[in-house]
Amino acid sequence: MKKKLSCWNICIVLVSILVVLGYTPLMIPKGIYKPGLLGIPYSLWTSFLVTVALVVLTYVGSKVHPGSDEGEEEK
Repeated sequence: MKKKLSCWNICIVLVSILVVLGYTPLMIPKGIYKPGLLGIPYSLWTSFLVTVALVVLTYVGSKVHPGSDEGEEEK
């Protein structure tokens, strides 16, 4: 149970960091207008990567959520 709780807390921290980074100059650089890769702008590539990371963290979070213990009975 303790391992599950610590994994849950790590997921919360990582999601929070990704959300905050989404609004910083690291994700939306000032004055960059040239394509980054395959003609797709840098900000769009980073948003793809952040979206994939959030989907993976959501999946992991659903597995390690402290309230997801289906096998345990409430006493």
